[in-house]
Amino acid sequence: MEIRSFHEPDSGTWTYLLADAQTGTAAVIDPVWVYDPASGRTDRGFIDSVLATADAAGWRIEWVLETHAHADHLSAADVVRAATGARLACSAGITEVRRNFARVFNVTATLPDDEPFDRLLREGDELQLGTLRIAVLETPGHTGDSITYLVGDAAFIGDTLFAPDAGTARCDFPGGDASRLYDSVMKLYALPPQTRLFLCHDYPADGAQPVCGVTVARSRAENIHIRDGRDKEDFVAQREARDRTLALPRLILPALQVNILGGRAPAAEDNGVSYLKIPLNRTIEELIAGDEE
Repeated sequence: MEIRSFHEPDSGTWTYLLADAQTGTAAVIDPVWVYDPASGRTDRGFIDSVLATADAAGWRIEWVLETHAHADHLSAADVVRAATGARLACSAGITEVRRNFARVFNVTATLPDDEPFDRLLREGDELQLGTLRIAVLETPGHTGDSITYLVGDAAFIGDTLFAPDAGTARCDFPGGDASRLYDSVMKLYALPPQTRLFLCHDYPADGAQPVCGVTVARSRAENIHIRDGRDKEDFVAQREARDRTLALPRLILPALQVNILGGRAPAAEDNGVSYLKIPLNRTIEELIAGDEE
């Protein structure tokens, strides 16, 4: 097993190449499609560097794996699939995320008839990557569709945990739940202490290097939000209080329109242009609930 890590600085996201060197097969985990909201333009430079690394190593990309429907960056899953023929997998919980955000953007009638994802995964499912077996763990809390990919001593955990000095992910998005996040972290903490937890994000201070992973043992000993001995009730109270102070991610509205479609741009309109919508003076929660203004 070989793992290559790529940090996209604008969103602070880690994208990973996971490869079985014996067979030359690989997976891309949480690929980023860089997007500039001011110009409305995407940039393939970052994801193309990931693809170039795989090509230089002689690896054939067979899977694109999403840990959840990201709210802070556009997924490059469909870019990778178009370039490589890889299959795309994510949690079966994406169906509920899609229902919610279809209401937010009023696009129910224009969702694709064909399922954008090739595999919808649940607890206990496995994927084969050459000689590697990738086990699926459901780890909801940050979002309802969060999952972890466990292969050997490596776990790709999405936003469930951050580096120890950054704590845990927020839980105030639709489908998020701090109590479920605590339970998901306990599931990760039950893995062998030497298990490497590969993070989805890191936001280093100026001049510092981003951190892509931490062992179970270190996170259990040092995580500022949820270390050994932390009471669930106290954690939930702290997490919910902190979440009430957080602004929405800068790219949540463009990101979810693309990510519920597996990284596809919304269907082009009659002028051949694809558009992203921004609801005016309405919250995500109001639109999901169908509340009248």
